[in-house]
Amino acid sequence: MDTPGTKPTGRAAECAALDRLVDDVRAGQSRALVLHGEPGIGKSALLEYLHGRAAGCRVARVSGVQSEMELAFAGLHQLCAPVLDRLDRLPAPQRHALEVAFGLSAGAAPDRFLIGLAVLGLLSEVADERPLLCLVDDVQWLDRASVQILAFTARRLGAESVGLVFGTRVPGHDLAGLPDLPVTGLSDADARTLLDSALPGPLDERVRDQIVAETRGNPLALLEIPRGLAVEELAGGFGLPGSLLPGGAAVPGVSLLDVSVPGVPIPGMSVPGVPIPDVSVPGVSIPGGSSLSGGAEESFRRRVEALPAETRRLLLLAAADPTGDTTLVWQAASRLGIGPDAAAPAAAAGLAEFRARTRFRHPLVRSLVYLTATPAARRDVHGALAEATDPALDPDRRAWHRAHAAAGPNEEVAGELVRSAGRAQARGGLAAAAAFLERAALLTPDPARRAGCALAAASTKAEAGGIDAARDLLAMAEAGPLGEIEKARADLLRAQLAYAVDRGGDAPRLLTQAARRFEPIDACLSRATHLDALVAASLAGRLAGPGGHVREVAHAAGAAPRPAHAPLVRDLLLDGWAANYTEGYPAGVPVLRRAVAAFRDGVSDEDEELRWLWLAAMHLWDDGHWDAFSARHLRRTRAAGALNELPLALVARAFLLLFAGDLTAAASLVEEQRAVTEATGSNLAPYSALFLAALCGRRTELSALVATACDEAAARGEGIGIAVAEWTNAVFHNGHGDYPEAMAAARQALRHQEYPDLHYPGIANWAAPEFVEAAVRSGMTEAADEACRWIAATTRATGTDWALGVEARSRALLARGEAAERLYREAIDRLGRSRIRTDLARAHLLYGEWLRRERRRSEAREQLRTALGMLEAIGMTAFAERAGRELRATGVTARKRTAAPTTELTAQEARIAGLARDGLSNPEIATRLFLSTRTVQYHLSKVFGKLGVTSRGQLDRVLPAGPGTPTAPPAPADPPRGTSARAVGRRRTGA
Repeated sequence: MDTPGTKPTGRAAECAALDRLVDDVRAGQSRALVLHGEPGIGKSALLEYLHGRAAGCRVARVSGVQSEMELAFAGLHQLCAPVLDRLDRLPAPQRHALEVAFGLSAGAAPDRFLIGLAVLGLLSEVADERPLLCLVDDVQWLDRASVQILAFTARRLGAESVGLVFGTRVPGHDLAGLPDLPVTGLSDADARTLLDSALPGPLDERVRDQIVAETRGNPLALLEIPRGLAVEELAGGFGLPGSLLPGGAAVPGVSLLDVSVPGVPIPGMSVPGVPIPDVSVPGVSIPGGSSLSGGAEESFRRRVEALPAETRRLLLLAAADPTGDTTLVWQAASRLGIGPDAAAPAAAAGLAEFRARTRFRHPLVRSLVYLTATPAARRDVHGALAEATDPALDPDRRAWHRAHAAAGPNEEVAGELVRSAGRAQARGGLAAAAAFLERAALLTPDPARRAGCALAAASTKAEAGGIDAARDLLAMAEAGPLGEIEKARADLLRAQLAYAVDRGGDAPRLLTQAARRFEPIDACLSRATHLDALVAASLAGRLAGPGGHVREVAHAAGAAPRPAHAPLVRDLLLDGWAANYTEGYPAGVPVLRRAVAAFRDGVSDEDEELRWLWLAAMHLWDDGHWDAFSARHLRRTRAAGALNELPLALVARAFLLLFAGDLTAAASLVEEQRAVTEATGSNLAPYSALFLAALCGRRTELSALVATACDEAAARGEGIGIAVAEWTNAVFHNGHGDYPEAMAAARQALRHQEYPDLHYPGIANWAAPEFVEAAVRSGMTEAADEACRWIAATTRATGTDWALGVEARSRALLARGEAAERLYREAIDRLGRSRIRTDLARAHLLYGEWLRRERRRSEAREQLRTALGMLEAIGMTAFAERAGRELRATGVTARKRTAAPTTELTAQEARIAGLARDGLSNPEIATRLFLSTRTVQYHLSKVFGKLGVTSRGQLDRVLPAGPGTPTAPPAPADPPRGTSARAVGRRRTGA
């Protein structure tokens, strides 16, 4: 082994990269890096080198152990345990989340990303004392919860003086996108040098070349092949393993570890219908390819086989213990009659050492020892470890060992595993809970209980994001006897799994099927599932699979049993949406209004209802309740730390702000959605980013967003995604005066909303007015008139100022003379009483254009000046340019706004500065943007320097009026007729 800090042979380039990383960390920056390559390629040696180069840094190390993969947060605990005395420095929600995750306090299962923020904050606190280097080896064997949290942390590092370096075989989904460094085989020259350093004597050149070629530069194979062979055996190659010479007997493609992945039955157990893999096949290979098949593995195997029987048994005991706790190993050894002398031969053979901690020469040695043992031998050592483990201090690991020790079904052990699953779930360890339940299912002799455990495991695995594993467990559950309630839950889970993968497809039909099965069992759950089915069908639109069209789903929902109690908000929502699709928009309006009023008046206060109430308000053109509900939903979601729900809450709020003309606040939420989507892996499309780019007139950005959104929405069966993309395209083209393109885009948006036959929430309401404007300007008045009649049937049913104002504006485009003028004034008056400044500004623009075409230049100038001022203040660049062109056509030179010097600030600095200006503290900004407090402080210091300020209080006067910062437009001397005071003032809606 190379000593720490010594460059491993042939790794000059890799060491240079690691040197740069540690230098950056010492200089106050944070860095993440993923080293990846096959087993034995030298990842651990490079981490040792980095450790040796970390002078002046604190080093924390984590190593994954295969047998501990299913224990939630085990790896994270390795990293954080030495610094938990600093927990009191974290914000209370983050501190509590981490305490619950580690079992230090009781509480509801914490949000996974609150734990991530806590770890980020904790590492930042440690690094505040001196730079911190975290080395995480064998990531492929870390528990999934720990990998997700560490990957989240790595992505959010900024200026904390933290280095986070991973070593893994293949970077999985969780580490995707992080900076990486592939570690490949050594060059032939370096391989010969390394091989020569391990040879006890001379070696025939042809044999040396063969070894170098076969090992493909794998350092572990090059070092291990010569061990245990005499000089005379090496000299001519006669003692070399078969796979390194022609005619070798290694079994290609068979891997010891391939038969020991989490989720397969415990080796040695006998469960009817569950096959047990045979792992004692001569010549099988450890993963990593032929470079190790007959080389290092054979060397390790020879040395293990040469040991005394008692030593081999001690090694097996140590291999079965994932903790490396030497005291525990010796306690278990004494139960098996193994004496202390058994350790010396293992150390002498270079296989393992038993000091303060038990340590194997290489993880492959542990795997080889464990997986080549007989099932009976493995059961014996797990039984001894279970007896030696304190049931009060570590009940979950004891249950795990007992499960491995069981020779067959065992109800007592299964019960222990179920209790362990409950504890894991309470800590937020969903993957661990699913693993415990799966093992419990295999150990339960009663078929019905086995099916119940498998169903619970499937549900938990699905919640943890393991879709494929959840489907396998669901199939196992359905193979057993299930009661009616379990069958209904199985149907519901199958539908939820379909919905998680494909919003369209089979999801609406399967959810409806599950809802119908619940009808005679649980009416409340049935109605809730019918509501989920309606939402899924609404999102799918035209892309729903057979039997899942929104009208079919709505008919099923309308026929659902009535609630036994007075209708709750969720009942009214279900009835209102069902009526909307089966009887038409006017039929759904009164019921949805009752739902909105019931929640407003405190009849219900459930967050699940709030989640969809803003959608109902939007559908009703009720901007006041949309404003209130979206703000409340976002506040509650943030307060609860419910990051999986946060993207939807951000979209709902951002859309309202965009319509209200507060593009600056909306842009902050768009960025927050991007950050949380990246952190959580949410597949919610960037709907608000599309609308923002359209309003700002950013052609390149919008084109890229539209193309991506359409492709991804089609793949997910999410018709609403295509509708949103095409509607925003229509807004953009209308702004630029590209009316044929706008008309085509609006037509596509309406097509995906099944216009004119159905009335989906939101998009059709907004796409139809875009279509009218574009069609009129393109001379397609008949199509425009048809769309106007459709709009009127909607707006008159709801009767809000926003709805009636948009209707009046659309009808004015088709009208002539006094009728047109009356409608434009009505539109301005009604929209002036709403929050919707974007539509109000466009009404002024259209009225001004009409007045110019009527040759009423003086009045046109007044309207166009008002429109120009509002559109510029909002940040609707293309519409503002259109207003400027129209104003110049009246003979007036439109002034050009001078851009404020904002280009100095990066996007991240601008976001942080804006939040600081709005009064958020550094910890609040850090939580909002998923950064550490130290990174926020670092960016703010740069902002202060660039803007020439010394305090947060000065930001308000130096930060520019960016897109959407509401500033009063230049008012004409005499406000034009029909212009309300609110039209030229400003209405700011806070985020």
